[in-house]
Amino acid sequence: MGRDVPQLVFSREDRRRYRDKVRLCLDVFARMLRESYFEFDRPQAGLEIELNITDGRGEPAMCNAAVLEAIARPDWATELGQFNVEINVTPQSLAGDGALRLESDVRARLNHAEERARSVGGHLALIGILPTIREQDLVEANLSANPRYKLLNEQIFAARGEDLHIRIDGVERLDTYADSVAPEAACTSVQLHLQISPEQFAAHWNAAQAIAGPQVALAANAPFLFGKELHRETRIELFQQATDTRPMELKEQGVRPRVWFGERWITSVFDLFEENVRYFSALLPVCEEEDPREVLERGEIPELHELTLHNGTIYRWNRPVYAVVEGTPHLRIENRVLPAGPTVADIAANAAFYYGLMRVLPHAERPVWSQMSFSAAEDNLAAAARMGIEARLYWPGIGEVPASELVLRRLLPLAYQGLELWDVDSAVAARLLGIIEARCVEQRTGATWQVERTHAETGVDRHEALRRMTVDYIERMHTNEPVHTWEV
Repeated sequence: MGRDVPQLVFSREDRRRYRDKVRLCLDVFARMLRESYFEFDRPQAGLEIELNITDGRGEPAMCNAAVLEAIARPDWATELGQFNVEINVTPQSLAGDGALRLESDVRARLNHAEERARSVGGHLALIGILPTIREQDLVEANLSANPRYKLLNEQIFAARGEDLHIRIDGVERLDTYADSVAPEAACTSVQLHLQISPEQFAAHWNAAQAIAGPQVALAANAPFLFGKELHRETRIELFQQATDTRPMELKEQGVRPRVWFGERWITSVFDLFEENVRYFSALLPVCEEEDPREVLERGEIPELHELTLHNGTIYRWNRPVYAVVEGTPHLRIENRVLPAGPTVADIAANAAFYYGLMRVLPHAERPVWSQMSFSAAEDNLAAAARMGIEARLYWPGIGEVPASELVLRRLLPLAYQGLELWDVDSAVAARLLGIIEARCVEQRTGATWQVERTHAETGVDRHEALRRMTVDYIERMHTNEPVHTWEV
């Protein structure tokens, strides 16, 4: 939901008009799919990375406006909390040494941003949840200044009619309430984008859903929240609860959550947009002047403003995206399951694993989603978030096995094959996927390192142990040495 929206009070008429406009956009989108309006050359890969801002002691620093002013680059943007920023990396080809150049480009941008952030007293941290964040940090006053965040907060709580109840049972238990969506700001992720033709979209989305569990198991990097050790990737459960518009009664009635894995394999990208319209009421019913049907009749490409805005307020773990670039419409999958960090090298390895698998699994003669239930894929994601690299995951043909065994035996060879099909240089593929292999062998992820490093701190309270661990983490992050090599 990256679009800026004005600060408004919405009337019943606004909501009726918006519903009608969304349905009109959906009809036009269906026509565009039928009449092949989408041009497609070859897949393009891009990413977004969300980061935390800390002070010199590893505590959250509420200064993203000053940091962004100091960075002064258009690829950097605000995020929900005043201690968050985001970098957007332009989609590009992975062929040859493209993956290596992408990693180098991201490192250069982050190094520049870190240097500029220091000039205003900030430091950047790539981590799923900042371990030093406290409940008093996640309040409405610490939301970013952009009016869209205040408006989103108001609309979520208007729909709920009551405070958020956040309860996570993990190694320890968290049970608390929040009176704003600010806890969502604790969740910082890496979002991988893959441009896909309409004809191939369903197969690619189904494949992305099938591998969401293994992705999270390998990359878990958010074991702490509010001083509690919870899930290895606590961000998954926190994000689901922090944006929930449903009071308990609607949950009991089976109303779907806005952070949603989905409930079935699809046969067309249209299925996803149509579900969004059918199941979810408007959070931000802002109508634009464009009449998409008239635009299409003139031979031009409509932006489908209302449909894309609505889509942006439904947080699928693999979100469909419609966009118009230089007058040409395209579709892409936004993969949202991965946490930020621990290093750029780790992020690049996670991306290589994902893009490699997405080059092979959608084209299999007998696709994986034809051999496993949708609920099995959802259960895999939940198990991976809870247990990380130690999770047991289901995969057709081998049953339920440890995540590391599944990756080493089945998925890593397919990822190598996929990168070869992407024309990625073999040395680049070996370096990046070698990081994935080493994580499996060492059983070491960002989450396991954070937990071991924190427990190694003795004679101090939990917050001080987390603070020391966070400072150590940030120093190691800047070395770009993959997390499986970090000593406790």
